[in-house]
Amino acid sequence: MEALGLTYEMVVVLAVLAATITLFVTEVVRVDVAAIIVMVLLGCLTMVPGLENLVDVSTLFNGFGSNAVVSIIAVMIIGAGLDRTGVMSTVAAWISKVGGATESRIILLISSTVGVISSFMQNVGAAALFLPVVSRVSSRTGLPMSRLLMPMGFCAILGGTMTMVGSSPLILLNDLLLSINPSLADDQRMETFSLFSVFPVGIALVATGLLYFIVFGRFVLPGTSNEEGSSAQSTLEYFNTTYDGLDGTIHEVDVPEGSLLIGNTIDDIQRAFNLQIIATHYQGRTYPAPPRDTVLQAPAKLAVIADAHEIESFEFSFGLTESSGLDEFSNTLGADKAGIAEVVIPPGSGVIGKNMREIWLRKVYGLSPLAMHRGGGTLSRDEGHFGDMPLQAGDTLVCHTAWDALARLEKDRDFVVVTTEFPHEDLRPKKVGWAMLFFAIALFLILFTDLRLSLCLLVGAAGMIVTQVLSIDEAYEAVGWNTVFLLASLIPLGQAVQASGTAEWIANQVLFVLDGMPIWVIQASVAVLATFFTLVMSNVGATVLLVPLAVNIALGAGANPAIFALTVAISTSNSFLIPTHQVNALIMGPGGYRVTDFMRAGGVMTVLFLVVSLTVMNLVY
Repeated sequence: MEALGLTYEMVVVLAVLAATITLFVTEVVRVDVAAIIVMVLLGCLTMVPGLENLVDVSTLFNGFGSNAVVSIIAVMIIGAGLDRTGVMSTVAAWISKVGGATESRIILLISSTVGVISSFMQNVGAAALFLPVVSRVSSRTGLPMSRLLMPMGFCAILGGTMTMVGSSPLILLNDLLLSINPSLADDQRMETFSLFSVFPVGIALVATGLLYFIVFGRFVLPGTSNEEGSSAQSTLEYFNTTYDGLDGTIHEVDVPEGSLLIGNTIDDIQRAFNLQIIATHYQGRTYPAPPRDTVLQAPAKLAVIADAHEIESFEFSFGLTESSGLDEFSNTLGADKAGIAEVVIPPGSGVIGKNMREIWLRKVYGLSPLAMHRGGGTLSRDEGHFGDMPLQAGDTLVCHTAWDALARLEKDRDFVVVTTEFPHEDLRPKKVGWAMLFFAIALFLILFTDLRLSLCLLVGAAGMIVTQVLSIDEAYEAVGWNTVFLLASLIPLGQAVQASGTAEWIANQVLFVLDGMPIWVIQASVAVLATFFTLVMSNVGATVLLVPLAVNIALGAGANPAIFALTVAISTSNSFLIPTHQVNALIMGPGGYRVTDFMRAGGVMTVLFLVVSLTVMNLVY
C-alpha cells in the first residue's frame, strides 16, 4: 500500500490536534473552555493563506444544533421532568434498599441497568436519564458521585455494543456494508448483521466493565466527594464543633414483638434516655417527627439520634438490634430529604415564654430538637430536659427536620431559619402521569420510527414543558451547558481532521507499516486505530472513514472483510481515555472528574476492551 503525502494543511491540523490533547491532559483551562478555544482557533486559521478550506466557517457553529447535542439537551430535560415528579426518587429508593450502602453492590445495580437500557437506547440518553438517580443514591448512601458515575457512564458506552441499534457506528455499519458490496466480487460480498449479531461481544464487554469496577474500583476511581456530599459532611462537622460534640448519626433500631418498649410513648422513652426518636416505621408506613404522645407498637423500626454510648445502653437495656445502615428510612431520611438545621427564636415571636412541649414542636412544626444554644452555652436533652424550658428571644434550636418542613417554616414569622443550604424541592407527584406518558412517547418514537433521535427526544421534552411537569425556566436550568459547549465545540475539529485528509493519512501510514503482518496483528491494529480516531473525532466519522479501509485490508490479507468492518464499528465505542465521548462529557461535571481520572480508570478499560472484543470476535465469528 502506498503511503499518502503529508500536506501543509495536514500539518496544521495535526498541530491543532496535539494542542487540543495537551490542553485536555494538562487542564491548564477547563476542558469545555479548551474546546471553545480550539473551535475559535480553527475558524481564525481560515484567514491564513493555504488554509482557507480548513473548516467551513459558515457551518463552524452547526455543532450546537447537531443531532447529538440537541439529543443531550432534550434528554436532560426529560430526566429533570421524571425527577421532579418523583419517578427517579422511587428508582433511587429501590436501588438503595436492594444495594444498601455497599459500593460494589450499588455499582452493579446501577451500571448493569444502564448497560441494558443503552443496548436499545442511545447510550448518552440512558446515562443522562440516570444522572438524577445516581445523585439521589449518592445522597442516601453517602457514597460520592465520583465513585458511581464513571462505572455507570462506562457501562452505558459498553451496553451500546450489545445490539445493532445500541450505538451510531453499529446502526451505520449495515448501510456501509451494502454500499461497499457493489464494488466487490460476488464471492467477496458481505452479509449484513442482524439485531443481536453482536450480543456475544457486547455482553462480554459489559460483564468485563462491571467486574473491573467491582474488583478494582477502589483503586482506580477517584474518592472525591460530590458537591452535595461535601456540603453535608461539612455541615455535620460544623454542628459537631459548634455544639459540643453533637452526634447527628441516625441509627435504625428494630423493635420486635414482645419488647418491653411496647406501650410506652415516644416521650417516655426520650425522657428515660438521652436520645431523639426522629421517625418510626410501623405496618409499612413511615412517620417522621412522631408526636411525643405516640404509643409505640411492634414490630416496628425506630430512627434514633444519640451518641454512641447512649444508643448502646438503649439497645442493651431492651435487647434491640440495629441495622447496618438505613433500610426502611433511606427514602425519608436520606440527605436529600432531611437533615440537621438551626432555627432561631426572633424578638416578638409568638412562641416566646412557651416551651417546646406546649407548642408541640415535633407535631406542628416537624422539628425534632437535639440541642439548644442560649447565652453562650449549649444545652442538650440530658441537662434539665430543655423541652420543659420556656423559650427566649435569641434561642437557637438545633433540630433534625425534613427539608420540606423546614421550607414551610421559612414562611413562619415565629422562627428564623438559619440553615439555608438545603434542597428546596418542589415535587409534583400529580404530574407523574404526564411525565411517564411523554417519556413513553419519546421511547416509542425512538424504537419504532425513523425520526431523528433529537426530534424524538424533543417531543418528550416539549410535552413535559407544555403539561407543566417543568416550567421553561426549570428546563433551561436542567441542561448542563458545559457539556453542550464541550461537545459542540469539538465537532469542527473532527470535521477538520477528516476533511483535510489527515485521518486518511494517519490510517494509511499505519496500514502501510502493517503490510504483510499476520491477520490477527492486522485486526488488532485496525481496532487500535479505530480507538484512537474515536478519541479525536466523532465515532460516526471514524466508522465512515475506516470501514472501507478495513475491508480492503482484510481482502488483501485473505481475512473476512465483514469481521474487519465489525471490528471498526465496535472499537469506535472504545472511548474511555479522555472526555470526548458524549457520555464522558456528560458525567465529567457532576462527578467532579479531571482528565487524569479518565486516563487512570479509562486506560485499563481501553486495554480490556481491545482484548475482550477481539477475543470474542475471533472465537464466535
